[in-house]
Amino acid sequence: MACSNPPPSRLALHPGQVDLGLLRRVHAGGVQLQLDPASLGAMQASQAVVQRIVDEDQVVYGINTGFGKLASTRIARDRLGALQRNLVLSHSAGTGALLDDGVVRLVLATKAVSLARGHSGVDPAIAQALLDLANAGVLPAIPAQGSVGASGDLAPLAHLACVLIGEGQARAGGRLMGGREAMQAIGRKPFVLGPKEGLALLNGTQVSTALALAGLLGAERLLAAALVAGALSLEAMRGSVKPFDARIHAARGQPGQIAVAAALRALLEGSAIAGSHPHCGRVQDPYSLRCMPQVMGACLDNLRHAAQVLVTEANAASDNPLVFDGGDVVSGGNFHAEPVAFAADILALAIAEIGAMSERRTALLLDTHLSGLPAFLVRDSGLHSGFMIAQVTAAALASENKSLAHPASVDSLPTSANQEDHVSMATFGARRLGAMLDNTAVVVGIEAAAAAQGMEFDRSLKSSPLLEQQFAAVRARVAFLERDRCLAPDIEAMREWAQRSDWPAALAQCLPSHASAMKGSAP
Repeated sequence: MACSNPPPSRLALHPGQVDLGLLRRVHAGGVQLQLDPASLGAMQASQAVVQRIVDEDQVVYGINTGFGKLASTRIARDRLGALQRNLVLSHSAGTGALLDDGVVRLVLATKAVSLARGHSGVDPAIAQALLDLANAGVLPAIPAQGSVGASGDLAPLAHLACVLIGEGQARAGGRLMGGREAMQAIGRKPFVLGPKEGLALLNGTQVSTALALAGLLGAERLLAAALVAGALSLEAMRGSVKPFDARIHAARGQPGQIAVAAALRALLEGSAIAGSHPHCGRVQDPYSLRCMPQVMGACLDNLRHAAQVLVTEANAASDNPLVFDGGDVVSGGNFHAEPVAFAADILALAIAEIGAMSERRTALLLDTHLSGLPAFLVRDSGLHSGFMIAQVTAAALASENKSLAHPASVDSLPTSANQEDHVSMATFGARRLGAMLDNTAVVVGIEAAAAAQGMEFDRSLKSSPLLEQQFAAVRARVAFLERDRCLAPDIEAMREWAQRSDWPAALAQCLPSHASAMKGSAP
């Protein structure tokens, strides 16, 4: 009897209450999204305000004026539809590789949530159509480059909006299709945009936020991998567990440090290796071993702060102007993505430091004078180079991350004839996290492979149950290095190991998205 796949989970999006656990599931895919029906009334009310402005021939920016530097240009009522369509088409000026599917799903979901806050004045059917595209796996083809993160992610969001009006491209099942075909695939006709609807779709921080959320989720996985790799390195070098004593970390009080020390103690609990040298006097291990709680804890604190900022932004009404109770339509600047830019920059710092400390532990493992292990982790060193050049690769990527970690938020180039005279560069700041994650995954993967190699020189004692499981997971991917071989396939296998998500609960429970993973509810 053939097995059928279980139906995808249904998730309700409650505008203003979407949490990180739910966003993590949206990014992963395999879920069906539905807006909270209670949001319908607010959307309808704000749409009615916009229509009343048009009917009464009031002049309001974004509804019957030009945009940006052309805000003082009034547009005749019979040309408002053309105004919105032209806005979408003219702003579809992105370039570069297409955003990956997980990021596009986040863009669609968070744009729908933003519109459903009821401050945008759009037809509720537009918000629903965004979710229809996500649910059907028909994802707008959005070029990754072309946004400065100021008046919203204008160019990438225009490429999304193009699909809604039957233009542009989407992809499904690896195949590109035109916007009209994409709308047919979800059983809808292309929209004829009403007043403000094109602007509401283009203004907003959803692309930079989605990219930063993807970076956050990837950074969580690498933090967990680095803690496992670091614990394996500690065991391979017979390092001291005394620096993880809970009293040390409570005396300082930094929450991330306390959580990381607890995670390391859980990983090492029951280790015969650690228990074999309680009075060995090794209280002064190098910092990359001894200070894992302090450094990785600071990274965790940065991840937690970024998570708070990004979840707030994922729930935000970030277009312009905004419609409020009583019929006020107020121009502001919620589309400016500076909070996202700062969050992306601190994520970049954390990702770079996770890799930097991991590379230092690899260097320790290879240095026979510090590790007590065979030079370069191979028995007949000299004839064999062992892990020598793998560490060089790790050093190269750790150094590359130093350049990539330069803050994007301190840069600004004025646009729109100096109307937009300060921009956030949040979209690049978030997008560069992907390259940094890949680099750090290689660095951490190399450390884990080197640590497993170091442990194998003396297997007379077992590590803890949790670390023995992780040792076995490494060995399932790479074999012991008895003699030199091409290590590139091993490095790729270990990159995949470092980027997996199935880490022990002792690690997962301290990560931001896992802590809220059960809050996303079915309708």
